[in-house]
Amino acid sequence: MRDAKFPVLASMDGDQARARPVSPVRTDGFVVYVANLKNYHKTQEIAANPKVELCYVSEAHNQVRITGIAVPLTDRSLLGEIWEANPLLRKYLGSIDHPALIVYKISPTQVRYMVEWALEYYEVPLG
Repeated sequence: MRDAKFPVLASMDGDQARARPVSPVRTDGFVVYVANLKNYHKTQEIAANPKVELCYVSEAHNQVRITGIAVPLTDRSLLGEIWEANPLLRKYLGSIDHPALIVYKISPTQVRYMVEWALEYYEVPLG
């Protein structure tokens, strides 16, 4: 995950999957926090169906896939820590109270790992 840095987030738009690269603002183990703007289409997609998947792929083609549930972060203290640790958020949004800001906490329900092109995923224990 450290090597890949920018995973692809997949969410559902009705019955159509949509994938886009995202830049996590914090990672705690396999819990990933992703900043978003409320007017982005994925906001409506996640509101309708919070089941998402993140796929990290390193330059060596190793993969980590995190299947999980995305919920808006409501913990003001944790949001403050994320805000302080991310100069780009501060630069572009100016205030932690910017009305467009939403940070998703993606909690894993399944984590899988594949070495290069091994053609087989291995389950990673969650706890």
